[in-house]
Amino acid sequence: MPTIFKQPKAVWATAGASVVAFMGIGLVDPILPSIAKGLEATPSQVSLLFTSYFLITAFAMLITGFVSSRIGGRKTLLLGLALVVLFAALAGTSGSVAELVGFRAGWGLGNALFVSTALAVIVGAAAGGSAAAILLYESALGLGMACGPLLGALLGDASWRYPFFGTAFLMAVGFLCIAVFLTEQPKPAARTSVLDPLKALGHGGLASAAASAFFYNYTFFTVLAFTPFVLDMTPYKSGAVFFAWGLLLALFSVVVAPRLQARFGSLKVLGGSLVLLAADVLVLGHGDHVTAIVCTVLSGAFIGVNNTVYTELALGVSDAPRPVASAGYNFVRWFAAAAAPYFAPKIEEWSDIHMPFTVAAVTALIGAAVVFVRREALTREVEDHRTAHATQDSVTVFAN
Repeated sequence: MPTIFKQPKAVWATAGASVVAFMGIGLVDPILPSIAKGLEATPSQVSLLFTSYFLITAFAMLITGFVSSRIGGRKTLLLGLALVVLFAALAGTSGSVAELVGFRAGWGLGNALFVSTALAVIVGAAAGGSAAAILLYESALGLGMACGPLLGALLGDASWRYPFFGTAFLMAVGFLCIAVFLTEQPKPAARTSVLDPLKALGHGGLASAAASAFFYNYTFFTVLAFTPFVLDMTPYKSGAVFFAWGLLLALFSVVVAPRLQARFGSLKVLGGSLVLLAADVLVLGHGDHVTAIVCTVLSGAFIGVNNTVYTELALGVSDAPRPVASAGYNFVRWFAAAAAPYFAPKIEEWSDIHMPFTVAAVTALIGAAVVFVRREALTREVEDHRTAHATQDSVTVFAN
């Protein structure tokens, strides 16, 4: 019987490229201070690397289904990879923050096209059913989030430019692997329009999940994008901290979260995890340096749990096709990922170093409040649609 480890070469090629794609999200974490120094930029200017990346990613959610339903999954993956290779390489040549921010935006478009299509392709090509494929995909996500800061630290210790060139090289290898090992899969029976994800948000359950995830993602990316400036460590040390953070994220996303859900239910687990994340972030922002390091690593556990539960809610709460529901959900939540890196340094400039984390703690609590207020509708709607989605294997998810 096929297992997660016994998969066709096409699946491993796509999963391997997915690891590198997710590495690109946290790649710049340990080198943010180095970039600021090298380009004579302020923290708020350098944080725009995240803002431009995720702002483009959010809007790209509206076109990924449109593109893949017309040219097919394989071509969409290759297009996304080609864009990442191009803009990651250009990012390494940047002479100013403005250039670097612009190239990161192009990188975000390529990453959106690739990652939003990767799971559907893995599910279609995998042996052992969608459960094994999804587990493999989430493992790739966790591994990529863990290794991104580590790669950034190892290469960035010599120069902040090297991590960008390194990513371009690895994604080029991924491009070749997918070109060689992945054959084109059947196109969807119905084409997806640009407006379909927005129409899907008219469903109350999906809109509630997206709204809660929006506030949660503000907290998530305050930790990811602003904490490196607070820790103020060498690239090696900062990379080690976020590597440990990523390992906890992967472990709790793939192993712990499903067990907690089975025992307590998704909404109780999500609400409790959001409250704990709020407390953790508050202590992170107000504690000493050692406390900040510990809380940064620990936040990976809560983020891993939240990622898994939010993904399942978004994909199961409405009667929209899963790729469409996922695109609408991600369109909303990635705006918070774009906002947090911009506002956190600004809030510090307007107040002090503690206030960005206080705001992040409040947004996590707002996310929990949305889940609590909408708990009956979310529970009922998940149950109503679980059977309808049980046999649907065409799944599209972005960066949990």
